[in-house]
Amino acid sequence: MRFTAFETRRVVLPLVSPFTTSFGTQVHREALLVRAIGTEGEGWGECAAIVDPVYSSEYTAGAQDIMRRYLIPRLLSAGDISAQDVARVLTGVVGHRMAKSALEMAVLDAELRASGVSFARYLGATAERVPSGVSVGIMDTLDQLVEAVGDYLRAGYQRIKIKIKPGWDVEPVRVLRETFGDDFGLQVDANTAYTLGDAPLLRRLDPYHLTLIEQPLGEEDIRQHAELAKLVQTPICLDESIVSAEAAADAISLGATAVINVKPGRVGGYLEARRIHDLCRAFGVPVWCGGMLETGIGRAANAALAALPGFTLPGDISASDRFYRTDITEPFVLEDGYIRVPTGAGLGVTPIPEVLADVTVDTELIRA
Repeated sequence: MRFTAFETRRVVLPLVSPFTTSFGTQVHREALLVRAIGTEGEGWGECAAIVDPVYSSEYTAGAQDIMRRYLIPRLLSAGDISAQDVARVLTGVVGHRMAKSALEMAVLDAELRASGVSFARYLGATAERVPSGVSVGIMDTLDQLVEAVGDYLRAGYQRIKIKIKPGWDVEPVRVLRETFGDDFGLQVDANTAYTLGDAPLLRRLDPYHLTLIEQPLGEEDIRQHAELAKLVQTPICLDESIVSAEAAADAISLGATAVINVKPGRVGGYLEARRIHDLCRAFGVPVWCGGMLETGIGRAANAALAALPGFTLPGDISASDRFYRTDITEPFVLEDGYIRVPTGAGLGVTPIPEVLADVTVDTELIRA
């Protein structure tokens, strides 16, 4: 398909409650959406970057700028392209995987809508619904944490992930296990908050039978993660360190990870995410789909990805009302602990025009 224009659109959605991690607190989600306009139709993408460069070097305004100045002009001048061509066309721009992922997603959505094929079918999904986990931020008190986790368990979520940081780690895990027992999946996410010197502290998590501890050390500390894996019994899962299939292969070969969190935005797109899935499946390494507080656009694509056969652990694909009172698409709903995978052409969802208009703070149309 030949693309004649791309529209970037910044939207701001208030969260139902503040979401705190080791790198800060979010009270709203500022998301960057992309609409690809082609000769045979259009498609939507969502950039995983957040407003500040604290999770990765990318951030919303920077992603919009790199799209405007470098990435979109390359796509507009490339002639007829498919989603398979996007990475090649954009290869001359170093990095900026989240921005590239959003553009690839929009091109792929347009391509699949035109051909009447769903995201799930295209990627190779084998499930009609995916088990849903929920991510719980750092709370002010343990009582607040217990109340929140209790509500999520009663709602039917199949896995609880809590954010941790130094000073908020072993005690929250102990309290949750003592309160709710061992009969539910519990994992922790450090978002790079620790060092190898914290191994004795992290080893204190072993008795609580966690599914995994996610990204305890820095994103470039692959060898240190391999050393940590020898010192703790809890399986190590890598997130920020996995930026490509090559990085995943290195981490697996070094023994730095037993599980991998696949975030399409972080690795440059859903096609690269599928390659990581295929690699991990070949090596017998379980994967799950992480989240970045996506709107319904990104949530639909993540659900399709998580329906691939190698995604054997519940991911961060929660119901829309976990984060938003009103999503920009028809809401995703928790059904007996599962989220249904859209079956319509492309993403299978589109923004609701009046809702989208209400939350939009900036749009820019870039033409050929």
